[in-house]
Amino acid sequence: MVEQLTLGIIVAAALADSINPCVFGVLIFLLAYMTKVFKNTVRMLFAGLIYIIAVYATYFLIGVGIFTLAYTAEFAKPFYWFAASVAILAGLFEIKDYFWYGKGFSLQMIPGAAERIKRYSKAMERMEIKHPALSLGVAAFLGIFVVFVELPCTGAPYLAILGLLSKGEYGAGIPLLLLYNLIFILPLIVIVGLVYTGYASKKLEKWRKEYRGVMRLLIGLFLLALGAYMIWAVT
Repeated sequence: MVEQLTLGIIVAAALADSINPCVFGVLIFLLAYMTKVFKNTVRMLFAGLIYIIAVYATYFLIGVGIFTLAYTAEFAKPFYWFAASVAILAGLFEIKDYFWYGKGFSLQMIPGAAERIKRYSKAMERMEIKHPALSLGVAAFLGIFVVFVELPCTGAPYLAILGLLSKGEYGAGIPLLLLYNLIFILPLIVIVGLVYTGYASKKLEKWRKEYRGVMRLLIGLFLLALGAYMIWAVT
């Protein structure tokens, strides 16, 4: 299976994962808040990059944990079929949101997560006033927290790739996970760079809302194709 798992599939899945409106929405909100909290733009950039590094490390470690468990516990086959099923179901829900955004069941963050993100952001503001070094620690914590609460919204492409990797050699899978997560964070780096150079967060949020349906459609179509490929590859 790993021989069939081309770099193209890894790159496409990571890109599909990275353009999720959930991912963009949270980062744009946090950058707007960081712009207000950190008066120094260099410090805002530093906090944004710390957030992204925390996202990268957390997402990678979650992937390694699931991959290792599936591989060592010898349930790679049922996990593979589970991942393929999730990809197809998630794809259908994503396509649904292109036509009826937010109607009925949708893939979204864990309920209550948005309020907690706002609460932690306010804690970051307080830390910047009283203990500036700790405010950067809050930025890292937010990166870790956001990954976990966004998993229901963003995890389907990642799960499918983990399912594919579980059918191959363990040693060959780790570098591919590193690559996947690097591609996953690239759009986040671009957004941080845009805000740092003066591009308003409000414009980015307007763009996100305008194209979120299209993003959902592209993700959905890719997930359906990936799920179908996974079923075809073992039949």
